[in-house]
Amino acid sequence: MSQRPRTIQIFLPAGDPRGIRVAALTTSIVQMIEVPRPLLSEFLLMPESRQVGVYYLIGDDEEKDQLSVYAGQTGTVGKRLNEHDLDPKREFWNRALVAISLTHSLTQTHAMYLEWCSIQQANVAQRYSVENGNAGSKPHTPPSLEADCQEIFDTIRTLVSTLGQPIFEPLAVRREAPQNVGAPTVTQTNPEPQLLFRCKGPGAEATGQYTEEGMVVLKGSHARMDVVASTPASTERDRQRLIASGELKREGDAYVFQRDVLFQAPSRASNVVLGRNSNGWSEWKDPAGKTLDELKRQKAVASGALG
Repeated sequence: MSQRPRTIQIFLPAGDPRGIRVAALTTSIVQMIEVPRPLLSEFLLMPESRQVGVYYLIGDDEEKDQLSVYAGQTGTVGKRLNEHDLDPKREFWNRALVAISLTHSLTQTHAMYLEWCSIQQANVAQRYSVENGNAGSKPHTPPSLEADCQEIFDTIRTLVSTLGQPIFEPLAVRREAPQNVGAPTVTQTNPEPQLLFRCKGPGAEATGQYTEEGMVVLKGSHARMDVVASTPASTERDRQRLIASGELKREGDAYVFQRDVLFQAPSRASNVVLGRNSNGWSEWKDPAGKTLDELKRQKAVASGALG
């Protein structure tokens, strides 16, 4: 998703910000409709429900303590959502995001490619547990139509994030994003190299990125095996949750992060890594030894950003 200013309009058909919401870029023909599951009957009355579309079912994966997504496509999106609503195998979802064309120009070929592209990119991002049974195979798509689909997906990616579901956004930015063979070519949201921070202690060494969402501890980081007696109960709960979900796995004399993990606060991340109470603003340091506090908070004060 390219980084440039954009204008997005959100329409509330019933005037309720918690109800059905319709989002669109002012320069695009793609429209994204957010449908809370209890309001599915209202969506079925909308003419948009009878269009070709790509949709995403969103809900909670209680076993993994993670959000889940199921991506699909259909020639009549309302009918398909109604089928999912009645399907006991699809109980997890509580809202749907539906992408359609304002000009009715989406074809079944577009939809099939976008479904495949969505599954691929959601698996790469690893934010959501992908409920599709398999990644599928890339449908045959002429080059000109594939170019159109890439542009449409770029818009879809922007709109789902705007509606609070960053399905396709990796937690951390890497210089070379992992790509599966035949995977869609999708640009990083923030392609600039990100500063890496390290947190070290007895039996622990972790690498992280400080993003607009918090501190992301990167896959492969090591957390201390044991915790000290004064460790906050909240830190022990965080560690046990990550162990139970498989995100932290014992390897030798340490716990190793099996994927990138987001913590909303730097100290919450350093507590888990170090196995004790800590100040993340001073524990996370760049390769030159400067702390996160020096590079982020003090820099903001010096620039006048904090008054």
